[in-house]
Amino acid sequence: MLSMKDYLRDIISNSLQQFDISEDEIPEIQIEKPNQPEHGDAASNIAMNLASVLKMNPRKIAEQIVEELEYDGRKLSGIEIAGPGFINFRYAENYLFNELQTILNQGETFGQSDSLEGQKINVEFVSANPTGPLTVGHGRNAVLGDTIANLLEWTGADVDREYYFNNAGRQMRVLGKSVRARYLQELSHDVELPEDGYEGEYIKDIAQTLVNEHGKKLADTEDITPFKEKAEQLIFEEIQATLKRMNIVMDRFFNEQEVYDDGSIDETVQKLRDKDLAYDKDGATWFRTTSFGKDQDTVLIKSSGEPTYRLPDIAYHANKLDRGYDQCIDVFGADHIDTYPDVLSGIEALGYDRNKVDVVVYQFVTIVKEGKPFKMSTRKANFVTLDDLMDEVGSDVTRFFFEMRDPNTHLEFDIAEAKEAGDKNPVFYLQYAHARIHSILRKVEQEYSFSSVPNLQLLTHESETKLMKSLIRFPEMIQSAAESREPHRLINYLNDLASHFTTFYHDCRILGQEEDLVQARSALSKATAQVLANGLGILGITAPEEM
Repeated sequence: MLSMKDYLRDIISNSLQQFDISEDEIPEIQIEKPNQPEHGDAASNIAMNLASVLKMNPRKIAEQIVEELEYDGRKLSGIEIAGPGFINFRYAENYLFNELQTILNQGETFGQSDSLEGQKINVEFVSANPTGPLTVGHGRNAVLGDTIANLLEWTGADVDREYYFNNAGRQMRVLGKSVRARYLQELSHDVELPEDGYEGEYIKDIAQTLVNEHGKKLADTEDITPFKEKAEQLIFEEIQATLKRMNIVMDRFFNEQEVYDDGSIDETVQKLRDKDLAYDKDGATWFRTTSFGKDQDTVLIKSSGEPTYRLPDIAYHANKLDRGYDQCIDVFGADHIDTYPDVLSGIEALGYDRNKVDVVVYQFVTIVKEGKPFKMSTRKANFVTLDDLMDEVGSDVTRFFFEMRDPNTHLEFDIAEAKEAGDKNPVFYLQYAHARIHSILRKVEQEYSFSSVPNLQLLTHESETKLMKSLIRFPEMIQSAAESREPHRLINYLNDLASHFTTFYHDCRILGQEEDLVQARSALSKATAQVLANGLGILGITAPEEM
């Protein structure tokens, strides 16, 4: 079923055929909700955007568009031209009633679309190396990636959630040495942690596990492999358990070592050499990124022989595209702003379509404890884990806190504020609205037994109309949030919806009215609860029926 936005785009597009212009000259047909309700329910500025193309007055263009518009009177009650050439549309009353019935009929699936049907999409997120538990600093990445995946699934895509990690390199060697030192300390050996070793209590827990499993058998070994492997195993088990608490389940864990083992690293460098895009200088191997607009070339392999992050990342993205994904979405922190363009250039150099890789960059999280910024370090064990946070405030509040701000803005995560209960905590506002509606519906069920379908045409009060108009925007909001990769848009919509319901409930009594009106208003309330539940579900948050 076409959304109203898509329907309006279609009828405008058909009207534009009257003009002697090519499809390439036609700008995007934008449909927006007017800021002022008196201006209608939807508006388009297409006439203004066409003025420079047609060399005509935009209001005259708008008049010609409207004159040729062919529309369904069951959907639109009127079309007006305003200001310099805005085209304003008003929804027909029966359209609202029909859409409300659609919500009631579709229930848990209302809002789903097939706009991305047939698209196979990989969303890579979290991707923390297994050197310690997930901290609050990882939370924004985890929640943002999972919610984007949910939104894409609601628009019809086949989505795989992928976690990319590296269990080699210096970090892991230091981790193994740290566990070995703690293991020996548990056996009363006089040893100290290695320089820059990991100091967290979780290292002691891993060491104790090794003591329980092996006793003193590992005391004489200099090989850190058993210590590193046990640490990786236990830390990943904890990471997966933490993600599960946040309603996040990964489809695949991809080890960076795979692109070394299958020869992809060497193959990538050779392909770049064959295209004169890789060369040797000063003992290092360089990627000719100046060919892609950069001011200077970029090191792929250091003089020590160790690859930089860019090389395995290029090979990894080639691997993903070779697996048949139509699109690969990476969720990165702001520290990747300077590096990911090189990966995209590398993909393009290897012959792939760089537009198939979409990068979502979010700004970092500052943790505030006791009113002051808290600098975190996994190595120094100065951190707040996601599990600690969920123990204090629950997974719903944790997820919501990371979702409610634009990813492009810095997030100040105040631990004390997150612990606040009641109206001060924004997630409870939405959950309470859902629970309140179910409380009303339970009272209706106790007093009434309806034997016919509701007469929705009785819903003529201004507050009822506004609530219905808010409800039917839900599919458009999912589409918008999915396309922009911005889950906070859905939260803003749900807040507005809850506010519209509060106004409706204040203005329109449900109990104590004529039975037909009680039934119609109950149906409107039920539809509102359904949309709130669907929206909260996409956000990975529960929708309680009692609070």
